[in-house]
Formats: sequence, C-alpha cells, structure tokens
Amino acid sequence: MAELGRKFLYRIFCVLALIVSVYLIIDLAWSRTLDIKVIILFGILLAVIAFGFVDWLQNYAFYRHQEEELKIYKLYIKPLEELTKDIRAKQHEFDNHMNAILNMHVTIDNYDELVKAQSAYCKGIYEVKSRSNPALLRISDKILAGFLYSKIISAPPYIEIDIQVLSQQIITSVSEHSLVEIIGTLVDNAFEACTEELNDVDMLLDAKEDKLIFAIKNKVKGLTMGEISHFFEKGYTTKKNREGHGLGLYQANMLAQRYNGSITVELQDCGENQEICFRVEI
Repeated sequence: MAELGRKFLYRIFCVLALIVSVYLIIDLAWSRTLDIKVIILFGILLAVIAFGFVDWLQNYAFYRHQEEELKIYKLYIKPLEELTKDIRAKQHEFDNHMNAILNMHVTIDNYDELVKAQSAYCKGIYEVKSRSNPALLRISDKILAGFLYSKIISAPPYIEIDIQVLSQQIITSVSEHSLVEIIGTLVDNAFEACTEELNDVDMLLDAKEDKLIFAIKNKVKGLTMGEISHFFEKGYTTKKNREGHGLGLYQANMLAQRYNGSITVELQDCGENQEICFRVEI
C-alpha cells in the first residue's frame, strides 16, 4: 500500500509539473525572455514527466490485468471446490454401494438369486449418470479445471460429455483470462450445436512443448467444407438467428494468434452424420 501511495503522489506531481511547465513556457515566450538554457531545463523536466506518464500507463495496464485475473480466480475456484465435494460424496456413495453388494449374501442364500440381485444393483449404479470428473482435480491449472467443470455441469442434461486428460501439468504462457475466453468459445459452440439426437461431446486436454492443447469434437449433420472455410471470418455464422453471433470464433482465433497459437478445425464423415473437431494449441 505504501508503494502504491508513493506512485500516486509521484503521478500527481508529474501532472502539476506539466501544467506549471506549459504555463511558464507560454509566459516566457510572450515576455521574450525564453533562451536556450531555459529551453534545455524545460526539456529535461518534460522528459521526466513523460517518463512518469509512460510508467503510469504501464502500471495501469498491469493492475487492470491483475484485476481481471483475480476475477477469473474468484469466479472459477468455487466450482473447483464444488467438484472436490462432489467427488468426495461420490466416493462415500461408492463405499456404501460396495458394502451393500458384499453383504447381499446375508439376506439371499440362493446363488442364482444372489447373482441376479447383484447384477441388477450394479446395473442401477451404472445407469446413474454423473458429470464429475476426478481427472480435472489433478491438473495443475486449477482455474481451468474449475472453468471446465462449471461448463460441464451447466450443459443441457441431454448432452453426453466425456473429457480425457492426457497431461496433468498444463503449461502455457497465455493468461487465465484469455485461456478461458478461447476455450469457452469452443465449448459453447459445441454445446449449441448439440441436439437430443446428436448429443455427444468429447474433450481432450493435453500439454506439449510448453503449449496447452485442447480439442473438442461433436457430431453434426449437413455441414460443408465451404462453410468451415468461413468459420473464422468476422460476422460469419451458420445460425439462423444471426444477431449476436459470428464473433466468437473470430475473436478466439485472433486472441490465439496474439499468443502465437492456432485453432484448427477438421470435419470427418461418421456414418450418416459428421464429426467436427476444433483443436487449439496455445
């Protein structure tokens, strides 16, 4: 806080000094007493002021960036805590289910009936769907883990989501704010393209050579390579309601390129349907 106070006072001094300098230069010019020594003196003073102004701009941009990162942290660390609680609860439920299965022989003494009851019980457990993914807890980037979990649990219930984590050490030079914006755009697009018929979404998370790799694919129908070639153009969209659409992929691609990254897209035939895959390396 003391350092911030000193910088604030220094900036006030620079502004006041600039005002006084401009006034004196104008006054001396009108009185015709402005000589080379005074000009040099004012030049040095203005250089100091300019340096202070540039320093202020750099610090302002830095603090703004820090504020954005803090907002992202506060926003997505809570979902990560919820994921931890959810997995712990599932572990407790699993222990209870195992105890129930192991103790069925106490009440069922017929072997065939025991096997039938255990099979039915196990099938019931399997059919209970959960979107908790323990692999997300193990990745090094906790903000990204919380963000992906928040996306998964808020997806429409008919969407079947599978996420595969190949590397626990997520290494990238991209800021958390930018990372969330890029990956969020790809996830939102995949979810919006899903229907109750075409409802599978597969995600992959990896890191190689100090770059994060994220891929997401889903099934589509009737998409052409001509349409894909326009995906990253500003204002282009395949949605019927064009208002508010057509900027997400364009902005995500521009942001990825700013960090020397790239977003690629592939389209493959998958029986009667197609499978589209977006892959980003940043």
